[in-house]
Amino acid sequence: MPLSRISWLVTVAICVIASLLLLLNGYYGYSGVLLAVGAAAAVNL
Repeated sequence: MPLSRISWLVTVAICVIASLLLLLNGYYGYSGVLLAVGAAAAVNL
């Protein structure tokens, strides 16, 4: 697996985890933004 793919996977994973944490704390708008950023990063996979 190339290093570039690993870095995009890590980026997507961080965005999803951060989004879930924000969702649990009640920050719904920021959670949606992080999901959108994670989805945009997932396009590069």
